[in-house]
Formats: sequence, structure tokens, C-alpha cells
Amino acid sequence: QVQLVESGGGLVQAGGSLRLSCAASGRTFSSYAMGWVRQAPGKEREFVAAINRSGGSTYYTNSVKGRFTISRDNAKNTVYLQMNSLNPEDTAVYYCATSLVFGSTSHADFGSWGRGTQVTVSS
Repeated sequence: QVQLVESGGGLVQAGGSLRLSCAASGRTFSSYAMGWVRQAPGKEREFVAAINRSGGSTYYTNSVKGRFTISRDNAKNTVYLQMNSLNPEDTAVYYCATSLVFGSTSHADFGSWGRGTQVTVSS
């Protein structure tokens, strides 16, 4: 089982950018599709983006398309989420997770989870 540690969150003004990283332990990282899921205060977890094992295929929730980019570096066992044009509605704890069913947006189809990193966007 892979262990995941997120980093890169913080406080940013609306319109700003952040880059989240998720470092995975173990030598099986490249065998997993990966995803990012977020949870805003008082709300359920929401799918954000996912990437397949090779990095050649990605998909996003509609609200972040054109603003967020998911990528991965299998040599570094790391998946990234570049977030641009942030707005207050993006405020949430962001989790990376292994995607058990690539193409699914249900958080139930994600396996191992990190502890999350807080992203706060001020208006």
C-alpha cells in the first residue's frame, strides 16, 4: 500500500496560484492512477482531478477546467496540482489519493489517502 504526503497549501489572494505536491512512498507509484479530492468546510468531499498511470490522460471537474492542471513525475513518485486563477470557492483541504477506477469521480473509488493540505483563498 502506498503512503501519500501532500504539501504546498497555504493562503493566497483571489486570482493567485499555488502548486500542490503529493509525495508517495514505495516503488509501486507508477502502477496507480492518482487523483486530487477536496473538502470545503461543511461540505462533502469533491473530486477535483485525476491522471492515469503514465500521465498521458487526465480529467477534471468542470469548475476547475482551464485553471487547474494535474501532472505526475513517476521518477520522483510525485503527483502535482497546479492551481491558477484561484477564487474563494476553491478554499478547502486538498487530498491526493490513489484512483482505483480511473474515470470515476466518486471518492469511494479512491484507495489510499494522504492527510491533506489546506488551501485558503481570500477575496
